[in-house]
Amino acid sequence: MDFNVLTIKGASALLKNKQVSSRELTQDAFAAIEKQDGQIHSFLTLEKDVAGKMAEAADARLAAGKGNALTGIPLGVKDCYLVEGFKAFSASKILDNYESQYEGPAIARLRAESPVFLGKTNTDEFTCGASTENSAYGTTHNPWDLDRVPGGSSGGSAAAVAAGLCLAALGTDTGGSIRQPSSLCGTVGLKNTYGRIPRFGVIPMASSLDTIGAITKTVEDMALMLQVMAGPDSRDATTPNAPIPNYSALLGKDIKGLKVGVPKEYFVEGMEAGVEQSVREGIKELEKLGAQIVDISLPYTKYAIPVYYLIVPSEVSSNMARFDAMRYGPRSKDAADVLEFYLENRGMGFGPEMKRRIMIGTHALSSGYYDAYYIKAQKVRTLIRQDFEQAFKNVDVIVTPTSPTTAFKIGAKNDDPLQMYLADIFTVSINLAGVPALNVPCGFSQPADGERELPVGMQIIGPNFSEDRLLQVGHAFEQATEWHQRKAQI
Repeated sequence: MDFNVLTIKGASALLKNKQVSSRELTQDAFAAIEKQDGQIHSFLTLEKDVAGKMAEAADARLAAGKGNALTGIPLGVKDCYLVEGFKAFSASKILDNYESQYEGPAIARLRAESPVFLGKTNTDEFTCGASTENSAYGTTHNPWDLDRVPGGSSGGSAAAVAAGLCLAALGTDTGGSIRQPSSLCGTVGLKNTYGRIPRFGVIPMASSLDTIGAITKTVEDMALMLQVMAGPDSRDATTPNAPIPNYSALLGKDIKGLKVGVPKEYFVEGMEAGVEQSVREGIKELEKLGAQIVDISLPYTKYAIPVYYLIVPSEVSSNMARFDAMRYGPRSKDAADVLEFYLENRGMGFGPEMKRRIMIGTHALSSGYYDAYYIKAQKVRTLIRQDFEQAFKNVDVIVTPTSPTTAFKIGAKNDDPLQMYLADIFTVSINLAGVPALNVPCGFSQPADGERELPVGMQIIGPNFSEDRLLQVGHAFEQATEWHQRKAQI
């Protein structure tokens, strides 16, 4: 099967009609990985034996007439997810050789539908990054141009889907880590309402911002993934008991009369010209489809990056305190006492970006600085959330660019962390507000430092629990354009 063009919906139809088996799909997926992933490095670990057994179980379920949309579908799983019996490094040496002893509801709900987990995909260490260059196990390459990053931190998942190595992959989004790599790799990525999918069973980065989701080839496939994964769980107090709609119900319905807000703060100086052009043309396409375009303002957007990079390091510092290499990971053999043992273990186990965020966060939370930095950042976060609440009184959705640029070259921003942080300039405010946002491919742009045209993504933002509306708008745009049909050729 040609995994470059095959979708979940298409594969599901073939499986139900007995034109292909899950075992054959799984074999084809591993063949594609073996052929191409040496250049991309999207997968950290492969689980061929487990995947084979899952494929057999899926085929048996299909033979009994009990299969559904995800039965037998080969999926990638971001390395920060715990999958019982799988290695889980979160791309960090401090978790070297750690094997998951349990799994959370997101994985358990998927497992109940009998898909096939191919293995774990690469990520920035503990998901801290915007390029997947911070992995302790090597950089992932963008399948559109192997000299460029796939984005991050779900870069391994986005690259695997874009290259046709799996039909969909799981990701996490703390400040854009599903949407930004989806934009750079030309895939569909959804950041859900905070708490829409339980975080239990996923190694945390910044607990008040982390969200769980997927990367797919089409909006229709995204609806199928979300339908299975969404819902509250007693082990995660941040999951509200909100109704779960039929996420496919609005697909195919027109968007005439829908009010689409376009905030001026998201079209800034320094944006890649081709990115702005593609997004503005995407907005015109929505207008052709009957949407009403409304100019709006989100004035506190300019504070999103500083607020985000005070809150996130603070929560990273707190979450990383549990990792001391006492049970797994590299262990010092020469430490003179317990304190030196901890310092040496953490020094060996954490990479440069993790150390940077831990130090910033520890400083922001320290006595004398807590009120000045962390508390003030939380107050401004409230103002950012109120920006969105006010905007959604007048519009149904908001449309912006997902990333200010196309994929940048590997190593281009490693010496300037601030420039790397600005890669998330259009995505972090959505996490701070807790609202959902969907990335859809909307065009291509040729960067000044390259000859190839690269994917551009458009971000569709909605109020809390409006994922079905975002999918409706994204699907309408997708059906009216062909950007999602263009595939990377390695």
